[in-house]
Amino acid sequence: MMLDRAYRQRLEADLARWEADGVITPAALAAIRVTLPPLAPGINIAVVVAIVGGLLIAASFLAFVAAHWIELARLLRLAILLAGIVSAHGLGAWFARAGQPVLADLCASVGAIVFGAAIALVGQMYHLGGDFAGGMLLWAIGALVAAALTGSRGALAVALVAACIWSNMRVYETHDAPHLSFVVIWLTAGGLALAWNSRVAAHLVALAALPWWFATALLADPASPYVLADGAALLFGAGLALAVAPWQRASSAGAVLSTYGALSLAGVAILEAATANEAFRAHADVVSHPLWAISCGIAGAIFAFGAAATTRRAGAAFAASAIGLVLLASAVWTPPYAGEPWRAYALVLCAMICLVASAMLDTARPRIVAGWLGIAGVIAAITWTVEGSLLHRSMFLAAAGLVAVALALVLNRLLPRTRE
Repeated sequence: MMLDRAYRQRLEADLARWEADGVITPAALAAIRVTLPPLAPGINIAVVVAIVGGLLIAASFLAFVAAHWIELARLLRLAILLAGIVSAHGLGAWFARAGQPVLADLCASVGAIVFGAAIALVGQMYHLGGDFAGGMLLWAIGALVAAALTGSRGALAVALVAACIWSNMRVYETHDAPHLSFVVIWLTAGGLALAWNSRVAAHLVALAALPWWFATALLADPASPYVLADGAALLFGAGLALAVAPWQRASSAGAVLSTYGALSLAGVAILEAATANEAFRAHADVVSHPLWAISCGIAGAIFAFGAAATTRRAGAAFAASAIGLVLLASAVWTPPYAGEPWRAYALVLCAMICLVASAMLDTARPRIVAGWLGIAGVIAAITWTVEGSLLHRSMFLAAAGLVAVALALVLNRLLPRTRE
Protein backbone atom coordinates (compact mmCIF):
# COMPACT_ATOMS: atom_id res chain seq x y z
CA MET A 1 0.00 0.00 0.00
CA MET A 2 1.23 3.49 -0.84
CA LEU A 3 0.62 6.56 1.29
CA ASP A 4 -1.24 9.60 0.02
CA ARG A 5 1.24 12.41 -0.61
CA ALA A 6 -0.69 15.06 1.35
CA TYR A 7 -1.05 12.73 4.34
CA ARG A 8 2.64 11.86 4.19
CA GLN A 9 3.57 15.55 4.23
CA ARG A 10 1.39 16.14 7.30
CA LEU A 11 2.92 13.09 8.98
CA GLU A 12 6.47 14.28 8.29
CA ALA A 13 5.63 17.69 9.76
CA ASP A 14 4.16 16.05 12.87
CA LEU A 15 7.18 13.78 13.29
CA ALA A 16 9.58 16.72 13.05
CA ARG A 17 7.54 18.69 15.60
CA TRP A 18 7.35 15.73 17.99
CA GLU A 19 11.11 15.25 17.77
CA ALA A 20 11.71 18.96 18.45
CA ASP A 21 9.37 18.82 21.46
CA GLY A 22 11.13 15.75 22.84
CA VAL A 23 8.09 13.50 22.49
CA ILE A 24 10.05 10.97 20.43
CA THR A 25 13.76 10.30 20.16
CA PRO A 26 15.76 10.49 16.91
CA ALA A 27 16.09 6.71 16.98
CA ALA A 28 12.33 6.29 17.26
CA LEU A 29 11.86 8.78 14.42
CA ALA A 30 14.20 6.80 12.20
CA ALA A 31 12.41 3.56 13.09
CA ILE A 32 9.03 5.07 12.20
CA ARG A 33 10.28 6.32 8.85
CA VAL A 34 11.69 2.88 8.00
CA THR A 35 8.28 1.25 8.55
CA LEU A 36 6.37 3.77 6.42
CA PRO A 37 5.14 2.52 3.02
CA PRO A 38 6.47 4.27 -0.09
CA LEU A 39 4.90 7.45 -1.37
CA ALA A 40 2.56 7.30 -4.30
CA PRO A 41 4.47 8.43 -7.41
CA GLY A 42 3.97 12.08 -8.25
CA ILE A 43 3.30 13.70 -11.61
CA ASN A 44 6.39 15.21 -13.19
CA ILE A 45 6.83 17.11 -16.46
CA ALA A 46 7.45 13.95 -18.45
CA VAL A 47 4.22 12.41 -17.19
CA VAL A 48 2.27 15.59 -18.01
CA VAL A 49 3.63 15.63 -21.56
CA ALA A 50 2.82 11.94 -21.91
CA ILE A 51 -0.75 12.57 -20.73
CA VAL A 52 -1.17 15.34 -23.30
CA GLY A 53 0.25 13.08 -25.99
CA GLY A 54 -2.09 10.24 -25.05
CA LEU A 55 -5.10 12.53 -25.15
CA LEU A 56 -4.07 13.86 -28.56
CA ILE A 57 -3.64 10.34 -29.93
CA ALA A 58 -7.06 9.32 -28.56
CA ALA A 59 -8.66 12.44 -30.07
CA SER A 60 -7.02 11.78 -33.44
CA PHE A 61 -8.26 8.18 -33.38
CA LEU A 62 -11.83 9.26 -32.70
CA ALA A 63 -11.65 12.03 -35.33
CA PHE A 64 -10.29 9.61 -37.95
CA VAL A 65 -13.00 7.07 -37.24
CA ALA A 66 -15.71 9.75 -37.36
CA ALA A 67 -14.40 11.14 -40.66
CA HIS A 68 -14.54 7.73 -42.39
CA TRP A 69 -17.43 6.25 -40.44
CA ILE A 70 -19.94 6.10 -43.29
CA GLU A 71 -17.39 4.65 -45.73
CA LEU A 72 -16.46 1.74 -43.44
CA ALA A 73 -18.27 -1.58 -43.37
CA ARG A 74 -20.16 -2.42 -40.20
CA LEU A 75 -17.88 -5.28 -39.21
CA LEU A 76 -14.84 -3.06 -39.74
CA ARG A 77 -16.42 -0.38 -37.58
CA LEU A 78 -16.97 -2.88 -34.78
CA ALA A 79 -13.42 -4.17 -35.15
CA ILE A 80 -12.00 -0.63 -34.91
CA LEU A 81 -14.02 0.16 -31.78
CA LEU A 82 -13.02 -3.13 -30.16
CA ALA A 83 -9.37 -2.55 -31.10
CA GLY A 84 -9.50 0.91 -29.53
CA ILE A 85 -10.82 -0.48 -26.25
CA VAL A 86 -8.36 -3.39 -26.16
CA SER A 87 -5.42 -1.17 -27.13
CA ALA A 88 -6.19 1.36 -24.43
CA HIS A 89 -6.40 -1.24 -21.69
CA GLY A 90 -3.41 -3.17 -23.04
CA LEU A 91 -1.30 -0.02 -23.02
CA GLY A 92 -2.54 0.70 -19.51
CA ALA A 93 -1.38 -2.74 -18.36
CA TRP A 94 2.05 -2.08 -19.88
CA PHE A 95 2.32 1.26 -18.07
CA ALA A 96 1.23 -0.38 -14.81
CA ARG A 97 4.02 -2.95 -15.08
CA ALA A 98 6.46 -0.17 -15.94
CA GLY A 99 5.64 1.63 -12.69
CA GLN A 100 3.66 4.49 -14.27
CA PRO A 101 0.30 4.37 -12.44
CA VAL A 102 -0.83 7.81 -13.66
CA LEU A 103 -0.44 6.85 -17.31
CA ALA A 104 -2.03 3.47 -16.64
CA ASP A 105 -4.99 5.24 -15.08
CA LEU A 106 -5.22 7.55 -18.09
CA CYS A 107 -5.31 4.59 -20.48
CA ALA A 108 -8.07 2.90 -18.50
CA SER A 109 -10.03 6.17 -18.57
CA VAL A 110 -9.61 6.47 -22.34
CA GLY A 111 -10.74 2.86 -22.69
CA ALA A 112 -13.88 3.64 -20.68
CA ILE A 113 -14.60 6.70 -22.83
CA VAL A 114 -14.13 4.71 -26.06
CA PHE A 115 -16.49 2.07 -24.64
CA GLY A 116 -19.16 4.73 -24.22
CA ALA A 117 -18.60 6.00 -27.75
CA ALA A 118 -18.85 2.42 -29.01
CA ILE A 119 -22.27 2.01 -27.36
CA ALA A 120 -23.57 5.13 -29.10
CA LEU A 121 -22.10 4.23 -32.49
CA VAL A 122 -23.31 0.64 -32.39
CA GLY A 123 -26.79 1.87 -31.54
CA GLN A 124 -26.63 4.23 -34.51
CA MET A 125 -25.38 1.51 -36.86
CA TYR A 126 -28.02 -1.05 -36.06
CA HIS A 127 -30.88 1.40 -35.46
CA LEU A 128 -31.46 0.21 -31.92
CA GLY A 129 -34.19 1.64 -29.73
CA GLY A 130 -33.89 5.28 -28.72
CA ASP A 131 -33.43 4.51 -25.03
CA PHE A 132 -30.56 6.92 -24.47
CA ALA A 133 -30.80 6.51 -20.70
CA GLY A 134 -30.40 2.74 -21.07
CA GLY A 135 -27.23 3.31 -23.08
CA MET A 136 -25.88 5.54 -20.31
CA LEU A 137 -26.59 2.77 -17.78
CA LEU A 138 -24.68 0.25 -19.90
CA TRP A 139 -21.79 2.71 -20.17
CA ALA A 140 -21.79 3.29 -16.42
CA ILE A 141 -21.72 -0.44 -15.67
CA GLY A 142 -18.91 -1.07 -18.15
CA ALA A 143 -16.81 1.80 -16.83
CA LEU A 144 -17.44 0.68 -13.24
CA VAL A 145 -16.28 -2.84 -14.08
CA ALA A 146 -13.18 -1.38 -15.72
CA ALA A 147 -12.51 0.71 -12.62
CA ALA A 148 -12.88 -2.32 -10.34
CA LEU A 149 -10.50 -4.41 -12.46
CA THR A 150 -7.86 -1.75 -13.03
CA GLY A 151 -8.14 0.49 -9.98
CA SER A 152 -8.54 3.49 -12.28
CA ARG A 153 -9.87 6.64 -10.66
CA GLY A 154 -10.53 8.09 -14.10
CA ALA A 155 -12.69 5.13 -15.10
CA LEU A 156 -14.57 5.54 -11.82
CA ALA A 157 -15.19 9.20 -12.70
CA VAL A 158 -16.52 8.18 -16.12
CA ALA A 159 -18.80 5.60 -14.50
CA LEU A 160 -20.22 8.08 -12.00
CA VAL A 161 -20.82 10.76 -14.64
CA ALA A 162 -22.65 8.27 -16.86
CA ALA A 163 -24.65 6.98 -13.88
CA CYS A 164 -25.66 10.51 -12.87
CA ILE A 165 -26.86 11.28 -16.39
CA TRP A 166 -28.78 8.00 -16.50
CA SER A 167 -30.43 8.61 -13.13
CA ASN A 168 -31.38 12.21 -13.91
CA MET A 169 -32.87 11.19 -17.24
CA ARG A 170 -34.95 8.46 -15.62
CA VAL A 171 -36.31 10.90 -13.02
CA TYR A 172 -37.01 13.47 -15.75
CA GLU A 173 -38.84 10.88 -17.87
CA THR A 174 -40.92 9.29 -15.11
CA HIS A 175 -41.09 12.18 -12.58
CA ASP A 176 -40.82 9.45 -9.98
CA ALA A 177 -38.34 9.74 -7.12
CA PRO A 178 -36.27 8.51 -5.46
CA HIS A 179 -34.43 6.62 -8.18
CA LEU A 180 -33.04 3.88 -5.95
CA SER A 181 -31.26 2.01 -8.75
CA PHE A 182 -28.63 4.75 -8.80
CA VAL A 183 -27.97 4.15 -5.10
CA VAL A 184 -26.77 0.62 -5.92
CA ILE A 185 -24.13 1.96 -8.33
CA TRP A 186 -23.21 4.74 -5.89
CA LEU A 187 -22.69 2.31 -3.02
CA THR A 188 -20.60 0.07 -5.27
CA ALA A 189 -18.42 3.04 -6.16
CA GLY A 190 -18.20 3.92 -2.46
CA GLY A 191 -17.03 0.39 -1.72
CA LEU A 192 -14.28 0.77 -4.32
CA ALA A 193 -13.19 4.08 -2.76
CA LEU A 194 -12.91 2.39 0.64
CA ALA A 195 -11.08 -0.62 -0.79
CA TRP A 196 -8.58 1.63 -2.58
CA ASN A 197 -8.25 3.96 0.42
CA SER A 198 -8.20 6.82 -2.07
CA ARG A 199 -9.21 10.38 -1.26
CA VAL A 200 -9.59 11.12 -4.98
CA ALA A 201 -12.14 8.33 -5.31
CA ALA A 202 -13.86 9.50 -2.12
CA HIS A 203 -14.21 13.01 -3.61
CA LEU A 204 -15.70 11.55 -6.78
CA VAL A 205 -18.23 9.45 -4.87
CA ALA A 206 -19.24 12.31 -2.57
CA LEU A 207 -19.63 14.70 -5.50
CA ALA A 208 -21.78 12.19 -7.41
CA ALA A 209 -24.37 12.19 -4.62
CA LEU A 210 -25.25 15.85 -5.18
CA PRO A 211 -26.86 15.57 -8.68
CA TRP A 212 -28.99 12.68 -7.44
CA TRP A 213 -30.40 14.76 -4.59
CA PHE A 214 -30.96 17.74 -6.90
CA ALA A 215 -32.85 15.60 -9.41
CA THR A 216 -34.85 13.94 -6.64
CA ALA A 217 -35.85 17.30 -5.20
CA LEU A 218 -36.47 19.32 -8.35
CA LEU A 219 -37.41 16.89 -11.16
CA ALA A 220 -39.87 14.69 -9.27
CA ASP A 221 -43.62 15.31 -9.40
CA PRO A 222 -44.36 17.28 -7.34
CA ALA A 223 -41.06 19.06 -6.84
CA SER A 224 -39.98 19.12 -3.20
CA PRO A 225 -37.10 21.46 -2.35
CA TYR A 226 -37.37 20.32 1.28
CA VAL A 227 -35.63 17.12 0.17
CA LEU A 228 -32.41 19.08 -0.32
CA ALA A 229 -32.25 19.78 3.42
CA ASP A 230 -32.72 16.08 4.17
CA GLY A 231 -30.02 15.13 1.67
CA ALA A 232 -27.54 17.62 3.07
CA ALA A 233 -28.28 16.41 6.61
CA LEU A 234 -27.72 12.78 5.62
CA LEU A 235 -24.46 13.49 3.79
CA PHE A 236 -23.08 15.66 6.58
CA GLY A 237 -24.22 13.38 9.41
CA ALA A 238 -22.98 10.20 7.73
CA GLY A 239 -19.66 11.89 6.98
CA LEU A 240 -19.25 12.93 10.61
CA ALA A 241 -20.06 9.40 11.79
CA LEU A 242 -17.57 7.83 9.37
CA ALA A 243 -14.90 10.37 10.28
CA VAL A 244 -14.85 9.17 13.90
CA ALA A 245 -14.74 5.48 12.96
CA PRO A 246 -11.71 3.54 14.27
CA TRP A 247 -10.76 2.42 10.76
CA GLN A 248 -8.46 4.77 8.83
CA ARG A 249 -10.13 4.08 5.48
CA ALA A 250 -13.58 4.94 6.83
CA SER A 251 -12.38 8.02 8.71
CA SER A 252 -10.60 9.38 5.63
CA ALA A 253 -13.67 8.87 3.43
CA GLY A 254 -15.88 10.35 6.16
CA ALA A 255 -13.82 13.52 6.29
CA VAL A 256 -14.33 13.99 2.55
CA LEU A 257 -18.06 13.21 2.72
CA SER A 258 -18.55 15.62 5.63
CA THR A 259 -16.92 18.41 3.60
CA TYR A 260 -19.48 18.06 0.81
CA GLY A 261 -22.22 17.67 3.39
CA ALA A 262 -21.21 20.93 5.08
CA LEU A 263 -21.16 22.77 1.75
CA SER A 264 -24.56 21.32 0.90
CA LEU A 265 -25.93 22.34 4.30
CA ALA A 266 -24.72 25.90 3.77
CA GLY A 267 -26.34 25.97 0.33
CA VAL A 268 -29.62 24.69 1.76
CA ALA A 269 -29.54 27.35 4.51
CA ILE A 270 -29.13 30.07 1.87
CA LEU A 271 -31.98 28.57 -0.17
CA GLU A 272 -34.26 28.46 2.86
CA ALA A 273 -33.51 32.08 3.77
CA ALA A 274 -34.00 33.24 0.17
CA THR A 275 -37.35 31.47 -0.30
CA ALA A 276 -38.85 31.77 3.21
CA ASN A 277 -41.18 34.63 2.31
CA GLU A 278 -44.67 35.11 0.96
CA ALA A 279 -43.58 35.52 -2.66
CA PHE A 280 -42.39 31.90 -2.73
CA ARG A 281 -44.88 30.56 -0.22
CA ALA A 282 -47.77 31.45 -2.52
CA HIS A 283 -46.97 28.34 -4.59
CA ALA A 284 -45.84 26.14 -1.72
CA ASP A 285 -49.21 24.51 -1.12
CA VAL A 286 -48.46 21.94 -3.84
CA VAL A 287 -45.12 20.99 -2.33
CA SER A 288 -44.89 17.79 -0.34
CA HIS A 289 -42.29 16.53 2.08
CA PRO A 290 -41.96 12.76 1.47
CA LEU A 291 -41.71 10.47 4.47
CA TRP A 292 -38.62 8.73 3.09
CA ALA A 293 -36.83 12.09 2.81
CA ILE A 294 -37.79 13.04 6.36
CA SER A 295 -36.35 9.71 7.48
CA CYS A 296 -33.08 10.48 5.69
CA GLY A 297 -32.82 13.85 7.42
CA ILE A 298 -33.54 12.34 10.83
CA ALA A 299 -30.98 9.60 10.17
CA GLY A 300 -28.37 12.25 9.33
CA ALA A 301 -29.08 14.08 12.60
CA ILE A 302 -28.85 10.81 14.53
CA PHE A 303 -25.51 10.02 12.90
CA ALA A 304 -24.17 13.45 13.81
CA PHE A 305 -25.34 13.39 17.42
CA GLY A 306 -24.02 9.84 17.70
CA ALA A 307 -20.60 11.01 16.54
CA ALA A 308 -20.73 13.83 19.09
CA ALA A 309 -21.68 11.42 21.88
CA THR A 310 -18.94 8.98 20.87
CA THR A 311 -16.12 11.52 20.70
CA ARG A 312 -17.48 13.96 23.31
CA ARG A 313 -16.07 16.79 21.22
CA ALA A 314 -17.73 20.18 21.20
CA GLY A 315 -17.05 20.55 17.47
CA ALA A 316 -19.11 17.47 16.61
CA ALA A 317 -21.91 18.67 18.90
CA PHE A 318 -22.04 22.07 17.17
CA ALA A 319 -22.08 20.34 13.76
CA ALA A 320 -24.97 18.13 14.86
CA SER A 321 -26.79 21.21 16.14
CA ALA A 322 -26.33 22.88 12.75
CA ILE A 323 -27.96 19.90 11.07
CA GLY A 324 -30.88 19.92 13.50
CA LEU A 325 -31.47 23.65 13.10
CA VAL A 326 -31.50 23.47 9.29
CA LEU A 327 -33.99 20.59 9.43
CA LEU A 328 -36.13 22.55 11.86
CA ALA A 329 -35.98 25.58 9.57
CA SER A 330 -37.22 23.47 6.66
CA ALA A 331 -40.17 22.43 8.82
CA VAL A 332 -41.18 26.01 9.73
CA TRP A 333 -40.57 27.01 6.09
CA THR A 334 -43.94 25.45 5.27
CA PRO A 335 -47.13 27.56 4.98
CA PRO A 336 -49.72 28.55 5.88
CA TYR A 337 -49.10 31.75 7.78
CA ALA A 338 -48.65 35.39 6.81
CA GLY A 339 -45.97 37.87 7.69
CA GLU A 340 -42.21 37.69 7.89
CA PRO A 341 -40.65 34.26 8.52
CA TRP A 342 -38.50 35.41 11.43
CA ARG A 343 -38.29 31.94 12.94
CA ALA A 344 -36.85 30.46 9.78
CA TYR A 345 -34.33 33.30 9.50
CA ALA A 346 -33.25 32.88 13.12
CA LEU A 347 -32.86 29.11 12.75
CA VAL A 348 -30.70 29.22 9.62
CA LEU A 349 -28.52 31.98 11.08
CA CYS A 350 -27.97 29.96 14.25
CA ALA A 351 -27.26 26.88 12.13
CA MET A 352 -24.52 28.62 10.18
CA ILE A 353 -22.99 30.05 13.37
CA CYS A 354 -22.93 26.52 14.78
CA LEU A 355 -21.32 25.28 11.57
CA VAL A 356 -18.52 27.84 11.83
CA ALA A 357 -18.06 27.08 15.52
CA SER A 358 -17.80 23.35 14.82
CA ALA A 359 -15.25 23.95 12.10
CA MET A 360 -13.13 26.17 14.34
CA LEU A 361 -13.18 23.65 17.17
CA ASP A 362 -12.36 20.74 14.84
CA THR A 363 -9.89 22.81 12.74
CA ALA A 364 -11.75 21.71 9.62
CA ARG A 365 -10.88 24.35 7.02
CA PRO A 366 -13.35 23.30 4.30
CA ARG A 367 -16.12 23.41 6.90
CA ILE A 368 -14.99 26.91 7.92
CA VAL A 369 -15.35 28.04 4.30
CA ALA A 370 -18.80 26.42 4.10
CA GLY A 371 -19.94 28.09 7.31
CA TRP A 372 -18.80 31.57 6.35
CA LEU A 373 -20.29 31.24 2.88
CA GLY A 374 -23.52 30.15 4.52
CA ILE A 375 -23.54 33.12 6.91
CA ALA A 376 -22.82 35.57 4.08
CA GLY A 377 -25.49 34.03 1.84
CA VAL A 378 -28.13 33.94 4.58
CA ILE A 379 -27.52 37.57 5.55
CA ALA A 380 -27.69 38.63 1.90
CA ALA A 381 -30.90 36.64 1.39
CA ILE A 382 -32.53 38.20 4.45
CA THR A 383 -31.45 41.71 3.46
CA TRP A 384 -32.37 41.63 -0.21
CA THR A 385 -35.46 39.44 -0.21
CA VAL A 386 -38.15 40.33 -2.72
CA GLU A 387 -40.89 41.24 -0.23
CA GLY A 388 -41.25 42.64 3.27
CA SER A 389 -40.16 45.70 5.19
CA LEU A 390 -36.48 46.56 4.89
CA LEU A 391 -36.71 48.44 8.21
CA HIS A 392 -37.96 45.31 9.98
CA ARG A 393 -35.15 43.29 8.42
CA SER A 394 -32.54 45.78 9.56
CA MET A 395 -33.94 45.58 13.09
CA PHE A 396 -33.86 41.79 12.94
CA LEU A 397 -30.25 41.74 11.73
CA ALA A 398 -29.24 44.23 14.43
CA ALA A 399 -30.88 42.09 17.11
CA ALA A 400 -29.22 38.97 15.71
CA GLY A 401 -25.86 40.75 15.77
CA LEU A 402 -26.30 41.76 19.41
CA VAL A 403 -27.22 38.18 20.33
CA ALA A 404 -24.14 36.89 18.50
CA VAL A 405 -21.88 39.35 20.35
CA ALA A 406 -23.41 38.34 23.69
CA LEU A 407 -22.91 34.68 22.82
CA ALA A 408 -19.29 35.37 21.92
CA LEU A 409 -18.69 37.01 25.31
CA VAL A 410 -20.22 34.03 27.10
CA LEU A 411 -18.17 31.53 25.09
CA ASN A 412 -15.02 33.55 25.70
CA ARG A 413 -15.54 33.11 29.45
CA LEU A 414 -16.58 29.46 29.32
CA LEU A 415 -14.11 28.03 26.81
CA PRO A 416 -10.45 27.62 27.83
CA ARG A 417 -8.09 30.08 26.21
CA THR A 418 -5.38 28.66 24.04
CA ARG A 419 -1.81 29.70 24.54
CA GLU A 420 -0.18 31.50 21.69
